[in-house]
Amino acid sequence: MIKEKGWSPVDYNVYVMSIEEKIQCYIQGIIVIGVVLWIFYQSIIIILLCSPLSYIYVKQQCKKKCRERKWELTLQFREGVQALVAALSTGYSVENAFVQAIKDLKLLYMNETMIIPEFEYIVYQIQMNMPVENALEDFAQRSTVDDIKSLSEVFASAKRTGGDLIKILRSTSRMIGDKIEVTREIITMMSAKKFEANIMGIIPIGIILYMKISSPGFLDPLYHNIVGWLVMTIALVIYVISFSLMNRILAIEV
Repeated sequence: MIKEKGWSPVDYNVYVMSIEEKIQCYIQGIIVIGVVLWIFYQSIIIILLCSPLSYIYVKQQCKKKCRERKWELTLQFREGVQALVAALSTGYSVENAFVQAIKDLKLLYMNETMIIPEFEYIVYQIQMNMPVENALEDFAQRSTVDDIKSLSEVFASAKRTGGDLIKILRSTSRMIGDKIEVTREIITMMSAKKFEANIMGIIPIGIILYMKISSPGFLDPLYHNIVGWLVMTIALVIYVISFSLMNRILAIEV
């Protein structure tokens, strides 16, 4: 099923950008770095020498895409577990429940999705005589999503001890749902703080620009000389460290 579609297992810790995305990110990175460096140094040479730093910007965007993809996968996984519970409740075996869950998910998700290919890959592995718990473990290792890891561990334990899979899956589905709702509330509360942090990050740049416009020549001693560049470099390092710390404090792992 999977091989016919040309789908291969996805490592959710690595985001591979398309050529268009890379070009767009590199352009954005060069613009952002160029503007900041021009404000602090007013030197084309320094901007050209530091332009490779746009690679760091691209890497950060890849990490951001990974987080967003994992969050979306978590939302879809909850729907997948609910579809599994529904299939098992109607008397399907565990193996056939995944097939039925895929049918239900295709009715729910009309567009491109991650969970359907993953469930199809699990079905393919089962058809290749791999135990269900091993297929789920492979999914958990590639995704590194806590909810998927927990289900894989509980599922394997239930298969060994003969536990009630339907009850376990229902409990897991409720836990995932509760966690998602809590995370959404946290994201909502933190959105205002993130906006404030972004404003605070722009303020130092705004102050320098304001002084340049309102008092032309006042900052000239800080440019085109070694002492001035040293002072501006220290200020830039403090600014970058502060901005990075704010983003880390406000980062939400999902």
